[in-house]
Amino acid sequence: MNLIPRFARKEYFDYFPCNLIRKPMQLGILKEPAFENRVSMLPETVAALTKQQVQVVIEQGAGLQAWVPDEAYQQAGATVVSREEALASQVVLSIQAPEPADIAAMKPDTVLVGLFQPLFEPQLMQEWALRGLVIFSMDFIPRTTRAQSMDVLSSQANIAGYKAVLTAANAYPHYFPMFMTAAGSIAPAKVLILGAGVAGLQAIATAKRLGAVVEVFDTRPAVKEEVMSLGAKFVEVEGAADASKAGGYAVEQNDDYQQRQQQKIKEHIIKSDVVITTAQIPGKRAPLLVTDDMIAGMKPGSVIVDIAAATGGNTAGTRNNETVIHHGVIIIGNSALPSAMPNDASKLYGKNVFNFLKLMLTPEGGLSLNFEDDIVKGTCIAHQNQLVQERVLALLTTGVNA
Repeated sequence: MNLIPRFARKEYFDYFPCNLIRKPMQLGILKEPAFENRVSMLPETVAALTKQQVQVVIEQGAGLQAWVPDEAYQQAGATVVSREEALASQVVLSIQAPEPADIAAMKPDTVLVGLFQPLFEPQLMQEWALRGLVIFSMDFIPRTTRAQSMDVLSSQANIAGYKAVLTAANAYPHYFPMFMTAAGSIAPAKVLILGAGVAGLQAIATAKRLGAVVEVFDTRPAVKEEVMSLGAKFVEVEGAADASKAGGYAVEQNDDYQQRQQQKIKEHIIKSDVVITTAQIPGKRAPLLVTDDMIAGMKPGSVIVDIAAATGGNTAGTRNNETVIHHGVIIIGNSALPSAMPNDASKLYGKNVFNFLKLMLTPEGGLSLNFEDDIVKGTCIAHQNQLVQERVLALLTTGVNA
């Protein structure tokens, strides 16, 4: 009789190869596509992982766009390897979705961690699941107090809000602050920010530091106090749907509210010099807040920076990854602003991922997927050859976001 308990036998680990790996695992960091300047981890975070007994390999040149040479990773304890060798790791980090050839090169039960937007790519997630990959998408980290240190959406949105205002200031053909000179006075720029989430709040703080007069619109009355504490005026429309359980995102509003909302925004937007739009709804098109009629009423040379461009944009004139002039207004559609500050963005992202990985590391540096942990379970999209995230499953089967 075999007296060794089943959970301690070798065949148990062979049957569940990704649930528990006692020996130190290998973690591979991929080089991102040409349009992405960030990298999944900086050397300082790699050093923290190697202290946890994890064997870290990184694709050659992966950090160059974030101004980090291969030598810095080697000094942190990582090994610089080819892409093929990085893809052979038990855990693979890639911010953007890997190419089909990369997915084909990965072994079944490879754990893939990144920002994969499953609610917009349910079919792709299904394809990866059928290949046996274990998928964790960091945009599904629950927005709870315990998970704050892993919240990549917040850390990257903070950078986006900051960079959006600097981008607008660079495009705006006037000063932001008030200036009084012998030749006359320059009035301060009037900035309207649509959405007071993490990006919006950082945009408020940055615009105020540059000397602008700031107004803010948000459907959530609960953020009014935060907005005012930063020195901005809160534009309020009563009767909004409850967004307290939306994780900091906007929620869909009824037709009556939308009409009153648009009228209120129109009253303020025609007096604004710069507009920053940040409103997004998970898994759905971004709400249209700025109509063509509103844009036509703005002053020539005004600037709109639309952070929600990748999901359709908050304005009628937004084109993703493009800058257009519409009715004399400069409209910048850019959802990739964190990539424009790649070093700090990578630092924050990597620390978020490190804190998440710690939930799955054994003392020996092995891998243990504990699906009883609400954060691990909530972030997992696919496991054991099937989709396990209910909202992604609902989109795949019915086309409706649960």
